[in-house]
Amino acid sequence: MDFDNILRAEILDKVRQLITHRLDRLSFVPGETPVRYAGRVYDAEEVANLVDAGLDFWLTAGRYTEQFENDLAAFLGVSDALLVNSGSSANLVAMSTLTSPSLGSRALRSGDEVVTVAAGFPTTVNPILQTGLRPVFVDVELGTYVPRAETLAQAVGPNTKAIFLAHTLGNPFPVGVAQRICDERQLWLVEDCCDALGSLHQGMPCGTFGAIGTVSFYPAHHITMGEGGAVVTKYGNLARIARSFRDWGRDCYCSGGENNTCGIRFSQQFGTLPFGFDHKYVYSHIGYNLKVTDIQAAIGCAQLGKLPGFISRRKQNFDTLRNGLVSWSDRLILPEASQESEPSWFGFPLTIREKAGFTRNELTRFLEDHRIETRNIFGGNLLRQPAYRSIEHRVVGHLTNTDRIMNDSFFIGCYPGLKSQHLAYVLQVFTDFFKVH
Repeated sequence: MDFDNILRAEILDKVRQLITHRLDRLSFVPGETPVRYAGRVYDAEEVANLVDAGLDFWLTAGRYTEQFENDLAAFLGVSDALLVNSGSSANLVAMSTLTSPSLGSRALRSGDEVVTVAAGFPTTVNPILQTGLRPVFVDVELGTYVPRAETLAQAVGPNTKAIFLAHTLGNPFPVGVAQRICDERQLWLVEDCCDALGSLHQGMPCGTFGAIGTVSFYPAHHITMGEGGAVVTKYGNLARIARSFRDWGRDCYCSGGENNTCGIRFSQQFGTLPFGFDHKYVYSHIGYNLKVTDIQAAIGCAQLGKLPGFISRRKQNFDTLRNGLVSWSDRLILPEASQESEPSWFGFPLTIREKAGFTRNELTRFLEDHRIETRNIFGGNLLRQPAYRSIEHRVVGHLTNTDRIMNDSFFIGCYPGLKSQHLAYVLQVFTDFFKVH
């Protein structure tokens, strides 16, 4: 080994020692240590990768980015995974991709309708609006928090061109039915898997049923790289369009720092540009710059190797909470996996029953007072949020359950950082609450 590699190895070894020492000192004190609703779970390898990438000082996408994209695509069984700087950006790239003129008559155009839900996070709906499309909102079920299959079919009208839904809290929506509807009516299906990396429907990974899937790597999600997200697809033409939108809208597909991958960089005709205009500066879409840094991807590479264990722990934690709360099911609507699914749960959702004798806020205040974090199920009914009051939209039926979720639902954590002592404490606090309510 040369001096550079010897010194690098010494640095990374010291980093691993420091982080291991720091993590070994952590302990849980019931009532004092917060029980988080979600959080990053890592060890020395993530930090060593981060430092390793930093020592290269390659500040944009690089070798770790390529490795992560290849490994994520292999994990999901798709041909392409494109890293972007957030799950929100992944959703924006996904919807923008479907507006590309290169898709001909199937390209989404301003005013086309997209079926979605109002009981969710804004960044599923926002790209619909940002690309000039019209959302069509359907209600969801309590307990699963996803739409019924028949509701999706009823929502499709003459102007509907796509279905774009999230697998809420990791629980798959009826993706098989949605895929069949889209195939029969020539619609696009886009899966927001930002809360659902590792969830399965009929034994297949969510994110692989539609034309495009999206993932988030925010610290609260299944794996993290701080900020980050990905667009995944099994269709090469959509992958190339998505890369264009991610990378300023350029037509060239050379990786950063590479030149003339195609071999015809200076020998093509584009529009009314001069013949031979440098392909690296030809733009086929009105795009963005939504790439990640290699430091982020380096963290993600270490996280991705832990993902199967994380998924298993989420399922175990979910089962522990559900089994522990089943005796209170006359007062709480407990979560249920959707049909033919195996969720990789992001959180543990609960809805207060109508005659429970207490309110959601009374229960969540009690939990928070005992250092157990809670979160509402995202934006409640987005149509009641200030930002969405005047948007162009259509509603199918009534959003009765969506309003119930807004008023009566919340979730607590089941992420891999919670151990048996955390969960035992959570269940004891619930028991203490019900003793006086």
